[in-house]
Amino acid sequence: MKNIKDTVDLHTQLAGKNRFEMLLFKLLGKQRYGINVFKVKEVVHCTTLIQIPESHYAICGIAKIRELTVPVIDLSLAVKNPANIDLSKSFIIVTEYNSSIQGLLVSAVEKIVNLQWEQICLPPSSVGGGSGSYLTAVTNIDNEIIEILDVEKVLQEISPVNVTITPELKPKDLSINKGKIVIIIDDSSVARTQVIKTLQQIGVKTIAFKNGKDAIAALNRWVETKDPIFDKINMIVCDIEMPEMDGYTFVTTIKRQEEFKSLFVILHTSLSGSFNETLVKQVGADKFISKFDPNILAQTIMENLK
Repeated sequence: MKNIKDTVDLHTQLAGKNRFEMLLFKLLGKQRYGINVFKVKEVVHCTTLIQIPESHYAICGIAKIRELTVPVIDLSLAVKNPANIDLSKSFIIVTEYNSSIQGLLVSAVEKIVNLQWEQICLPPSSVGGGSGSYLTAVTNIDNEIIEILDVEKVLQEISPVNVTITPELKPKDLSINKGKIVIIIDDSSVARTQVIKTLQQIGVKTIAFKNGKDAIAALNRWVETKDPIFDKINMIVCDIEMPEMDGYTFVTTIKRQEEFKSLFVILHTSLSGSFNETLVKQVGADKFISKFDPNILAQTIMENLK
C-alpha cells in the first residue's frame, strides 16, 4: 500500500465528473468498508503506540508517522464493536477530515476501486441505515455490500465540535433574516446538525437534504407547483462527497437551469487540497469553505444573504 499517497495526487482529475476512488478495508470479520481516497494521506502497518491517560475509550494511542504525531482511533471500538483489533496485525489509515489529521486503526487494507457516485446509495434500514447508524452510504462490489462509515460522526463523538459562534457575529436583531431559507445538503447527519445549529444562531431557517438528487427534485417541484417556499430560498450550503450525486455535479446541474442559476452556492466540505478552489470556479459554485468553523460559515452566509 506504499503507493497510495502517490496515487491520491493523481486522482484530482476524477473530481467534477461524479466519480471517485475508494479504499477498501476491514475491521473484524468478512465485512468490507470503504473510504474516499481523497481523505487518505497514507497507509502504514501499525507501529508502536504511546498510550494517552484518560483518553476516549476508542483512542488506542498516539503514533509517530514520519514527521507527524497522529492520534489513532480504533475504528471498530468507535462504532460500538465490542472486540478489539489485533495491533500486531493491523494497519493505520492516516486521514484528514475537517483540517485535522488522525489515524484509523483497521484489521486489513485491500485495494482501491473506481466508482461513480451514482453507484453509492443511502443505506437501507436493513443494513443499519436508521437513526444512530454509523453508516453514511453503501455500494455493491462483486455482489457484496460495501459499507461506508460516517467518520465525521465518529470524530464528533470522540472530540465534539463547538458550534457556538462568537457573540460579535450574532445579529443584534435576528428578525433581519426572518423569511430567508438556506438549503443544507449533506449525507452526514452530524454535519447537517452542525450547520443547522450554526444558522439558527443568526436567525436563518433551513431545509436539509441527504443528497443532491433529493435537493434538485425538491427545487424542481417547488418551481413547477409555484410553491411560495421557493421565493424564500436564499442560498445553498452543499457537501461535496454524497451518494448518487457529488456536490460538483449538483452545482453544475442547477447552474445550467435558468430558475436556479442565481442561487448562491457554498461548497462546504471536509476534503482538503488546492484543487477544490479551481473546481469551485469550473463548476460555477460561488464559494468554498472547509469544514467546520461555525464563525467562518456564519459570517460567509450573512455576507451573502440577499
